[in-house]
Formats: sequence, structure tokens, C-alpha cells
Amino acid sequence: MSFPELFIIAVGLSMDAFAVSICKGASVRKFQKKNVLISGAYFGSFQALMPFLGYILGTRLQHMVESIDHWIAFALLVLIGVNMIHESRENAGTMRDSFSFRTMFPLAVATSIDAFAVGITFAFLKVQIIPAVCFIGIVTFVLSAAGVLIGRTFAAKYKSKAELAGGIVLILMGTKILLQHLGIL
Repeated sequence: MSFPELFIIAVGLSMDAFAVSICKGASVRKFQKKNVLISGAYFGSFQALMPFLGYILGTRLQHMVESIDHWIAFALLVLIGVNMIHESRENAGTMRDSFSFRTMFPLAVATSIDAFAVGITFAFLKVQIIPAVCFIGIVTFVLSAAGVLIGRTFAAKYKSKAELAGGIVLILMGTKILLQHLGIL
């Protein structure tokens, strides 16, 4: 997988965390600089951990599904992308302004589930996992930290646009993987 492809996937995966970070920034009554780092650390860590765990599972299953791995990668990325697009159309409601463990942990897990599935596809594609997950974690950290600042400034009006963009990117990447394996690209 090339660096530009990995960058696109990292940005696509981080859109959920970015959108939630915007909402967190918009929900804060009293802004503290540490909230930027807390958001980045939670979301960046989980976006790095989950594809690593998915990769481990994927390598265990690889011998059983090697002949159809490109279809699995396509299906997972398209399903995740469609789900993100669907979520971009929903009204998220209000969000608690807390940055405590009880608030951030479930948000970090929820926004990184799709990264677990991507980790499985990384195993099928034989991606070098350590550099990939580190890069995904860093991109997510930066975007999540920026999201808090943006949310503080512009409120939650960009949340749905970020999720929509992330969903479209993942669908396009899944389609590209499938077309490459079918010899069309």
C-alpha cells in the first residue's frame, strides 16, 4: 500500500473521531487547552490500537479466506463507508462537555470500531502494520485535536460533512482494492 493510499485511509478513518471532537469542542462551557490533548490522545490511541488488533485477527484467518480477501476488504470498507454516510444524515443531539475517562473511553471505542475492520483488510493486503497504525494514530491525534479547536470556534455545523467525506473515502478505497484485484485497474 502506497503512502498516499495510507494517508487517505487514515484521514477517512479519523473522520468519526474528528466529527466527535468538533462536537466536544462545541459542547465545552469552559475551554481548557488540555482538552485538545485529551481528545487527540484518546482518539489517536484507539485508532492505532484497533487496526492492530484487526490485523492480528486477519492474519489468523488469512489462510482460510485468501482467495476472497479482496471481496472481504471491499465489503468491509463499503459497509463502514455507507454506515458513516448514514450517520452523517442523522441528528447527533447534544453531547456532554466532560473529557473524563467515563466520557472519552466509550467515544474512542465507538469511533474506532471501523478501524478494527480496516485492520483485518490490512492483513489480507499484507500491509506493514506497525508503521501503518502509527501513522493512523498520528493523523487521528492531529485531526481530533484540531476538531476540538474547530468545534470551539464553529460549533457542530461541520460534523455531518466530516462523516460524509470519511464514508465516501472508505467506499472509494474499497472499490479501488476490488478493481485492482480483479485486474481492472
